[in-house]
Amino acid sequence: MSEMDLTAAESKATYEEIKDYVLEHTGLKVSSLYITQVKEKYGIVERVNYNLPKSENS
Repeated sequence: MSEMDLTAAESKATYEEIKDYVLEHTGLKVSSLYITQVKEKYGIVERVNYNLPKSENS
């Protein structure tokens, strides 16, 4: 199966899959927050955050 056969949703790993992979390969348990921080560090944009404050002074 070539990479072109996968949809965008199928090619992305879930946080649980990432946690399982890291635990299996390194023996470390990682949190969702750590995964998010690493994604931000390397410029992997997930989606727009819609849970923003309505005013700047919140």
